[in-house]
Amino acid sequence: MREAQVTVKNKVGLHARPAATFVQEATKFKSKINIECGGRKADGKSILQVLSLGVKCGSLIVIRADGEDEDEAVEKLVYMIEAGLGEEV
Repeated sequence: MREAQVTVKNKVGLHARPAATFVQEATKFKSKINIECGGRKADGKSILQVLSLGVKCGSLIVIRADGEDEDEAVEKLVYMIEAGLGEEV
């Protein structure tokens, strides 16, 4: 299992379009992907679960991956969060 902490920088947090972008990328990996924010956990491949976390700008999240491509998954997803998921930061 691999995990990393990252602060969400885009203005809208992980809502609507940024969440969809995250989930689309997460589904490309074979590993199981989870996100944790404020003690709540979600399946990183489920748009409804990701949205239910209510992640806002400035929130610290933990991304966990478990599987054969876990290192690549965590690196790519952290990079995307840091880059703002295609949204303004």
